[in-house]
Amino acid sequence: MKITEHLKNAKSTLFSFEILPPLKGQSLKELLEGIEPLMEFKPPFVDVTYHREEFIYKKHPNGLLEKVSTKKRPGTVGICAAIMSRFQVDAVPHLLCGGFTKEETENALIDLNFIGVENVLALRGDAPKGEKFAPEAEGHTYASELVEQIMRMNQGRYLHEETENNFHTDFCVGVAGYPEKHFEAPSLRFDLKQLKEKVDKGAEYIVTQMFFDNKKYFDFVDKVREAGIVVPIIPGIKPITTLGQITMLPRTFFLDLPDALMDELEKCKTNGEVKEVGIEWAIQQSRELINAGVPSLHFYTMSKADATYKIAKEVF
Repeated sequence: MKITEHLKNAKSTLFSFEILPPLKGQSLKELLEGIEPLMEFKPPFVDVTYHREEFIYKKHPNGLLEKVSTKKRPGTVGICAAIMSRFQVDAVPHLLCGGFTKEETENALIDLNFIGVENVLALRGDAPKGEKFAPEAEGHTYASELVEQIMRMNQGRYLHEETENNFHTDFCVGVAGYPEKHFEAPSLRFDLKQLKEKVDKGAEYIVTQMFFDNKKYFDFVDKVREAGIVVPIIPGIKPITTLGQITMLPRTFFLDLPDALMDELEKCKTNGEVKEVGIEWAIQQSRELINAGVPSLHFYTMSKADATYKIAKEVF
């Protein structure tokens, strides 16, 4: 079922979450067993991230550096198939511009359509560490272009030909929104223009980046509506669980931690203490968002279910 149908049919706020494909060497069995406790809260869909090809530089005895491809995480397509088969829920794979050509994107979408996936989240994707974002040759520069390609396939228009017998895909497309704006956008107003372009080209719902101040989300929704965007906006939630995340999350995702949260985190000496504070903060966030009637709470689990389970147990 399409995400928009799940949201339309819901009698109350839904529960959903995102997982990462496991690192090389870890098994699918471990991944599925790890998220199984979250099925207690009846998520209608689960997001599965996609990761661009990564590289390392190998130094040879002559001093020359060789760029070597290394794929650290297994395929998203197979994980989506396994999740749908095991749990009977919809899987939502992420699709990226970065690291993929239009041809590779088309092939991935054909595979996803073949296994029965009905939803995708279209993202630009991050640049490789230490580099600026650059599109692949014959790839997309912006998520709006990726949305456009998906919508063309929904119309039966492929890169090199139109299909016979009117064969076409029928994907529901989601996109990302940034309550504290994308870090590369010069202003929130400019960022909203880019978001509207993605929706105008066919995106049917928005999932926000994580935030820790609900006011940022509510203000963002107001501005999105003022910009003429009417699609559902799903808030993204992530509990802080380690001391390192206190500085890593703001630095990586260009977001602010509220003073009230920081006051409590500064008292913490161990990861366990941080986790307790982070879970309690996310519980209060979630309750306020549910009371405001948000369509779904979407949790960024990093494939670790325990913190999200404790939050969901309190609010669903």
